[in-house]
Amino acid sequence: MDFVIAPSSFPSFLNPDNSKNNILYCYYNNIFNNKENQSRFPVPSSAGIFTLTRFSTVTFSYDHRCPRGCRSRRIPGCSRIKCSRRTDMDSSKSATSPEISKPKILTGPGGYVLEDVPHLSDYIPDLTCHPNPLQDHPAYSVVKQYFVHVDDTVPQKVVVHKDSPRGIHFRRAGARQRVYFDSDEVHACIVTCGGLCPGLNTVIREIVCGLYHMYGVKKVEGIDGGYRGFYAKNTVHLDPKVVNDIHKRGGTILGTSRGGHDTSKIVDSIQDRGINQVYIIGGDGTQRGASVIFEEIRRRGLKVSVAGIPKTIDNDIPVIDKSFGFDTAVEEAQRAINAAHVEAESIDNGIGLVKLMGRYSGFIAMYATLASRDVDCCLIPESPFYLEGPGGLFEYIESRLKENGHMVIVIAEGAGQELLSESMQSMALKDASGNKLLKDVGLWISQRIKMPINLKYIDPTYMIRAVPSNASDNVYCTLLAQSAVHGAMAGYTGLQAVLSMAGRHTYHSM
Repeated sequence: MDFVIAPSSFPSFLNPDNSKNNILYCYYNNIFNNKENQSRFPVPSSAGIFTLTRFSTVTFSYDHRCPRGCRSRRIPGCSRIKCSRRTDMDSSKSATSPEISKPKILTGPGGYVLEDVPHLSDYIPDLTCHPNPLQDHPAYSVVKQYFVHVDDTVPQKVVVHKDSPRGIHFRRAGARQRVYFDSDEVHACIVTCGGLCPGLNTVIREIVCGLYHMYGVKKVEGIDGGYRGFYAKNTVHLDPKVVNDIHKRGGTILGTSRGGHDTSKIVDSIQDRGINQVYIIGGDGTQRGASVIFEEIRRRGLKVSVAGIPKTIDNDIPVIDKSFGFDTAVEEAQRAINAAHVEAESIDNGIGLVKLMGRYSGFIAMYATLASRDVDCCLIPESPFYLEGPGGLFEYIESRLKENGHMVIVIAEGAGQELLSESMQSMALKDASGNKLLKDVGLWISQRIKMPINLKYIDPTYMIRAVPSNASDNVYCTLLAQSAVHGAMAGYTGLQAVLSMAGRHTYHSM
């Protein structure tokens, strides 16, 4: 075998400098199988069997994944494996090692792969953990097995064959037995970036209320105006009274913006203000920025958890089933379709054309079409189409008007962009978030229909995203916010709280 291992309960192997924490060190042995890059080795039954890539140091300690029932870090047999990608035992060097940024991938039998999320203990040694205060909370302590089991993971793929490998898994979200922040020391902040989306205020509300009511955290601030608010504006004090009814309003009480991401200034502000939990709500550009912030925080060795909650009204995040605000957007889009149908059928050769959001995917357009049943044609970015000739859009419009005297067309904003004659000039233009600027394809198509028509063009884009979230999204936003809070309190960082395709809330790495 490649590693020499001893149970944590074996006293002669205790590190004399760290005996009170029962931390053991096992050093890599060059004498044994040097040809193999991975090794499976025996450990105490309480720790299980793991496969680990060869490191120069392997640490056995009372890890953050402490099993249920442990009340003390000194209980023998309670240790679990913690792998440190270090070339020596100098923690100052480990914090700046380029290897520390590599994804945490754990493998197991049957093709099992865990894409784990970073933890503060990965780069900060000897962190103190505490019993989760929820175990004494009257609303939670009565619930059997409220805490997430240490080994709970959720598969990425729901449908598999009997001979398929177990595949990629993600760590299940939820409250842990141990937390790495004392409630009195937590100084949290929340920031919203990018475009508006139904449910933003609900997420803000539930982060604040979750920290306050579940963990007793009293110091929560809102960053005003997106990323640039970290260094250009004052913060907003948040508590349950301030956020009590904000879920009934659209938009975000914190304000938002695109761009303004200066990593050094943002992390300087976080450090200067003494913030140790950062909750970032935003789309793909925002989450890319959050990942850079996390990497800079880790490089500096700060005890700061960074938790992201992905936001996209388009519902185009590949590994999740549904993004928050999507149900509300579809419901509101239906109102526009209903109006277009009434207008179209009230006049000869009437066409109700509705343009909906959907830069790269047509989920809103398609779901609203299916729900409405009044739509004759739905155009989405995933399905190319052409205008002229047999089977073209214009031929179909002509046949429907001759048959019914009216029709309704729904088009996603990203559909048919390649058809615009000036599209090549607009491809290089982007907004402050890095998204390419799109031409108004709905209006462009309507102007090229050659037969006499009465067009009613409806663009409800800002109506759809500015409304308060409906009941379904309110519940969903609550679960996402609480998952993020549980993860941050448990010491996870660089995480995104999402609803997986398997219908379970999970943590993904940024």
